[in-house]
Amino acid sequence: MPEEGIEYVPREHLLHYEEIERLVRVLAQMGVRKVRFTGGEPFIRRDVIHLMESIAAIPGIEALHITTNGTVTRPFIPQLTNLGVKGINLSLDTLDPQRFKEITRRDVLQDVLVTLDELVDAGIPVKVNMVVLGGINEDEITTMARLAESRPVDVRYIEEMPFNGGGHEQQLTWRDHRYILGQLTSAFPEIKPVKAEKSATALLYTIPGFQGKIGIIPAYTRNFCGSCNRIRLTPEGVLKTCLYDRGTFNIRDIMRSGATDEQLKASIRDAVAHRAKDGFEAEKQGLQFPLSSRESMSTIGG
Repeated sequence: MPEEGIEYVPREHLLHYEEIERLVRVLAQMGVRKVRFTGGEPFIRRDVIHLMESIAAIPGIEALHITTNGTVTRPFIPQLTNLGVKGINLSLDTLDPQRFKEITRRDVLQDVLVTLDELVDAGIPVKVNMVVLGGINEDEITTMARLAESRPVDVRYIEEMPFNGGGHEQQLTWRDHRYILGQLTSAFPEIKPVKAEKSATALLYTIPGFQGKIGIIPAYTRNFCGSCNRIRLTPEGVLKTCLYDRGTFNIRDIMRSGATDEQLKASIRDAVAHRAKDGFEAEKQGLQFPLSSRESMSTIGG
């Protein structure tokens, strides 16, 4: 979380729940089968559980996933269980209370760890996502892996993104997937790669004796771009076919201008058909949005 916080978007600029539900219905008709709620933090939005229930009931949607920081998730666990949520990604960059407070600006590490255990107890598959911040938490790579030893959770390490607010200092301390794997190999010499799904973003590994898997996501190196099949919709209705683009068009404005479902489908097909070949090309293109619209990962989402 940036020290100065984030600038909140005026309510009227956000997609209404009815608009989100309509878009997901359209996307489901086009072949989308999996929906992930991310953020920021999805559970701070009022009545988000009701939206999740509506999305889960849409014909064609087979899997509902959520990315959360775990700070306010705990009260919703019974409802998430009833919803049949297929997986929770829990963002957790450190196990040190003081460091957690410095990174997140909140002193609630213990609450997040209790939430992790209760999610596991509820039978919801959990992946713990750690962004490796050079010079800040890289000494916890091995410690974090131990979560997958004592619990049936996957621990995944994510390369820090270039727009995460670190500036020149970030470039000097940046750690890539090779560095992360090197640290893990030194601590766990028997670590072995395992095959992942074709569209997966993570390189997967197993360690003998561990209940969960280990994953490394080369988010900045971007060597998974050739198989990526994801699209992203921001709270303001901007459709992104790549995490690194600045948006292809605003589907909120098209909807509010009276577009039919078929016109929405045509716009989505056109955007996907012209998506950049990889994140590097998307970054260079810049598309139609100015550089000032690029924000930190605290608002773009995981």
